[in-house]
Amino acid sequence: MPKVDREKRRKVRHNRIRSEIRGTPRKPRVCVKKSNRHIYVQAIDDMNHDTIAAASSLSPDLEEEVSNATVETAEKVGALLASDLLEQGYENVVFDRGGYPYHGQVKALADQMREEGLDF
Repeated sequence: MPKVDREKRRKVRHNRIRSEIRGTPRKPRVCVKKSNRHIYVQAIDDMNHDTIAAASSLSPDLEEEVSNATVETAEKVGALLASDLLEQGYENVVFDRGGYPYHGQVKALADQMREEGLDF
């Protein structure tokens, strides 16, 4: 039996998701990327090809508080991005889970962004 390439399967799922959702100037797409040690998230306007806001576990605001990618780290990153988007006047976003399963870090990030006041 051939070995399963998880990254390749994730990219297939991500392409399937991306075929249906787009970020607009009024409703940006929030895209998630994970690695073994960090989590990255950014709000993107796909029509103008512009990144509106970004946050990660490497952000200077969180650098001292986090050391590894955990659910707690994802919550802090979600809160950081949500506050940045709300300051810029965005209340509605489209969530792009990046082909990752919607549980663990991805779910914690999304839930925290909802708690901060963003509407998906």
